[in-house]
Amino acid sequence: MKKYFFALSYSFLLLLYAYFCYLMVEISLQYIPYHTDIAFLRIKQDYIHWDFYRLSFFIHAYCAVLVLPAGFTQFSGYIRQHYPLLHRWNGWLYAVAILVLVAPSGLVLGIFANGGWSSQLGFCLLAVFWLYFTWKAIKLIRKKEFRAHQRFMLRSFALTLSAITLRIWKVVLVTFFQPKPMDVYRWVAWLGWVVNLIIIEFIIYKYYQKRE
Repeated sequence: MKKYFFALSYSFLLLLYAYFCYLMVEISLQYIPYHTDIAFLRIKQDYIHWDFYRLSFFIHAYCAVLVLPAGFTQFSGYIRQHYPLLHRWNGWLYAVAILVLVAPSGLVLGIFANGGWSSQLGFCLLAVFWLYFTWKAIKLIRKKEFRAHQRFMLRSFALTLSAITLRIWKVVLVTFFQPKPMDVYRWVAWLGWVVNLIIIEFIIYKYYQKRE
């Protein structure tokens, strides 16, 4: 019974995750073909004419969805065991996309984030930690330190999920507290990833470090 409940819960989480990935793809599709005056960019008209900001935004918008499918392949013991090449190549796609494209462009966007210095600091720290955790995971797997690699991949992916969780937090805050728009940015700039990191550190402690 316990095994059946676990399998059902796991399947539900995968379906829920797939649904959120689909929503993220829909958000990215808003900007295809090339648009600079819709959705989020309507409040970024002061910056969008700058070449480096425009390039950073579209790199982030188009490439961020590349890293979300890692959730289906990187943390599945079945895939690691039966389809190691899929695990390996998708892992490299995930890491390269973050290190070369998504996190650096996210850092640029963080510098110009809405909400003032508080939200700018929050988003910039998110990008820096995302870079570090992903780089550390790659460094560890090259040394064949598999357990340590898994821990840093979990931390990296917890920050990847901020693309989803910060939007969930935004809905929660607006629905129940109705703060001012700029206050929403200040809150989600931290809630979107700090809560994820706290949760994943608890999971790492409970299921990884206590067993070593």
